[in-house]
Amino acid sequence: MVSRVIPVSAFDLVLFGATGDLARRKILPALFHRYEVGQMPEEARIIGSARTELTTEAFRAEVRQAIEEFTPDTPTRTEVLGRFLQKLDYVAVDALGEDGWQALAAMLRADAVRAFYLSVGPSLFAGIARQLESHGMATPEARIVVEKPFGRDLETARALNAGLRACFEEHQIYRIDHYLGKETVQNLMALRFANSLFEPLWNATHIDHVQITVAESLGIDGREAYYDQSGAMRDMVQNHLVQLLCLTAMEPPSKFTPNAVRDEKVKVIEALDPVPPGDIARGQYRDDEGGDGYLDHVGDPQSRTESFIALRVHVANWRWAGVPFYLRTGKKLRARVSEIVVQFRDPPHSIFPNVGPIHGNKLIIRLQPDEGITLRTTIKDPGPGGFRLAEVPLDMSFAEALGGDTRPQDAYERLVMDVIRGDQTLFMRGDEAEAAWAWVDPIIAEWERNRDRPYPYDQGSSGPEEALMLLHRDGRRWRQIGG
Repeated sequence: MVSRVIPVSAFDLVLFGATGDLARRKILPALFHRYEVGQMPEEARIIGSARTELTTEAFRAEVRQAIEEFTPDTPTRTEVLGRFLQKLDYVAVDALGEDGWQALAAMLRADAVRAFYLSVGPSLFAGIARQLESHGMATPEARIVVEKPFGRDLETARALNAGLRACFEEHQIYRIDHYLGKETVQNLMALRFANSLFEPLWNATHIDHVQITVAESLGIDGREAYYDQSGAMRDMVQNHLVQLLCLTAMEPPSKFTPNAVRDEKVKVIEALDPVPPGDIARGQYRDDEGGDGYLDHVGDPQSRTESFIALRVHVANWRWAGVPFYLRTGKKLRARVSEIVVQFRDPPHSIFPNVGPIHGNKLIIRLQPDEGITLRTTIKDPGPGGFRLAEVPLDMSFAEALGGDTRPQDAYERLVMDVIRGDQTLFMRGDEAEAAWAWVDPIIAEWERNRDRPYPYDQGSSGPEEALMLLHRDGRRWRQIGG
């Protein structure tokens, strides 16, 4: 099976922060791939912008280097890349000053979709939005894209929303969370709402618990200053894990439209119970033999910032009454893996003598690195000599199911094209971001009042022992990271 490529309309995409790391690693390679497969029309233009004084030719040379470094080689890439680079322009702009804005405005076309991608720090969001409005670029059809972190608490999130809404309507604002662009995350909605097999069972009557894991094998290299001010709770739970929780727990929307989907996600966040301290385990990776623990990386032996967190969360509604959702994320863990595990309840009665306990089915939704879905089922172990049961997987890998020659699409590719289409389904709404902070803020405030230190854990492990106890005391076990 080959993915269908649906071309988008002609557009002018202005990329602020075009010389930054995110633009080089993700955004510009994503745009190149969309051009390479024929989704980007020949009339499309990409205008890079930053404070750095560069000629357009120098900018194109930097983009060529980035694409050659961060994308796999293909036989036709040299020719295609040359054509793609001709779509790039550059203008130096002072985000908070007046330099460059008139030149930028003069480059934009009136008859093309207009999108502004802010690959910059949140402190610049409102200032850039004001400049776009004051120079006549924030037209009613324009779109503005902002990256996380969207604030560091409810107060700053509200301020960011107010700054953006002063110049753009809510339907023009795209708050990007790249996890929502992953193929498997979207397939979670298809799995639930396009298959009559699962949705009738998707409730407290049939599901014992849910585990959501986002584990990283790397540390905080290169992000020390930012990470020590944020920690795993702000960096990962408030956005990525809450979004995965919403998609897992949400009610079926009345229709598959952006606001209908996001209405149901907000209801999940507003239904989250406060999390007591006993249902949280915070960790910090310790030194290994090389002396490169978290405290060494941030250069502060007194740091209380967590590099790992696990929580036991409850959604207080009829569908999920009594079903715990276990969330965990951390750095320097055993493997890089993101997955959602839906553990169904054990059969209420076994008719098979002398086979031991029969465990409930397990649905494993893999987000990375090998995107796919596995359903673990119980069957008779083949062979004579008695009746034995065995647990086997029904396994579907997207790479195999959709054809071995199909290149996995990066989340940014899908999300940037959704911006051009004007489809906000996979982007957070303002009230959604604020609701998540309203739930997270009291948890962080409790830590700061008590000045608790995170529990140390070994690098390459599954996190601190206290995280294991969150499930052990409930008679459950975490699924092993990486397996």
